[in-house]
Amino acid sequence: MQRQSRHTQYPVISPRDFAAIGLEDIAYVKPVTVKGATAYAIHAADGTQMAIVANRELAMATVIQHDMEPVSVH
Repeated sequence: MQRQSRHTQYPVISPRDFAAIGLEDIAYVKPVTVKGATAYAIHAADGTQMAIVANRELAMATVIQHDMEPVSVH
């Protein structure tokens, strides 16, 4: 008896297209140090820095206010 293999083929996606996934939907929030103090940077899914704010709560609220989903990066 011969075994049949089932392989799913997925489309090839370019690095540029991959980077754009979630670009309008996701924003990353990560702690940064500014002038010796902790602040929080907000980045687009492609890594573009969009803002730096004073605290995590403000960062999360800012992302949500712009209809995006915040994701924490440590």
